[in-house]
Amino acid sequence: MASAPRRATRGPRARQRSSSTVTRVEVAADRGVFMISVAAELASMHPQTLRMYEARGLIEPKRSAKGTRLYSHRDVERLRRIQAMTADLGLNLAGVERVLELEAQLAEMRTRIEELELQALQAKVRLAKELEEMRRSFRAELVPYQGRTDVVRAVDVSPPFGLTSRPDRARARGGQSERRESSGS
Repeated sequence: MASAPRRATRGPRARQRSSSTVTRVEVAADRGVFMISVAAELASMHPQTLRMYEARGLIEPKRSAKGTRLYSHRDVERLRRIQAMTADLGLNLAGVERVLELEAQLAEMRTRIEELELQALQAKVRLAKELEEMRRSFRAELVPYQGRTDVVRAVDVSPPFGLTSRPDRARARGGQSERRESSGS
């Protein structure tokens, strides 16, 4: 007997598979998405503590159009850090404020240092290029000297390029040669 092909039936099992689909949504870390009760639960705090931190200026949640506080992932991480500083390190809220201020200054300084290092590197590259251009331009103009290194008196040097000697030098030589002839006779 030939059996008929089985058809896939949509029973309870098929429905369970389709309902277990998980959809992930990427949200910017600084976008406010959590209401105060969810943010408090994520940070393991009471919502009133979050309100107190906001009043002290330690946290600044975004606000919806209706004025509801909306906390971001970054806000929740900051709340956890504040809690760690107060609970684990024993800092009071004034100490936490100071630590956060100093961390912000440090981050600004690091950014500034990176900018300055980049500017210094760019200047170094620019100067190296300019120096190489100068060297190239001088290579065409400069010729290495490979002449004699003997010390010679200026009056004994013949004029360059086949020029006749200057009259004052000729007189000086002539006078010297006359003196030599007269002293030799």
